[in-house]
Amino acid sequence: MDAGEPVEISVSGVAADSLGARRVGDEAFAVAEATRPTSVLVEDDAILAARDALWNEYRIPAEHGAAAAYAALTSGAYRPAVDERIAVILCGANTDPATLGTASADDRRQ
Repeated sequence: MDAGEPVEISVSGVAADSLGARRVGDEAFAVAEATRPTSVLVEDDAILAARDALWNEYRIPAEHGAAAAYAALTSGAYRPAVDERIAVILCGANTDPATLGTASADDRRQ
């Protein structure tokens, strides 16, 4: 956003496969520029813990990218305003069922 135009960036981490676009398109950039959404950084460990919690507590199979939003809330990386209503949209289409509920270093490589 600071560059005033889309630029290429490097990406990494457990959610890079679904959230790791190296460059945003012109239309998406224009929407972001007009709306100025809030962005937060969430640590890999928080994403793994959130993914485990979604499975262990609710039996929701979530992929790492989907668990990132839940992790932002549960880790405190994002703190909603008192009157703010929050929704987290989850997807588990790219989830390996064998990895659910067992956050590990192997999850980081998927």
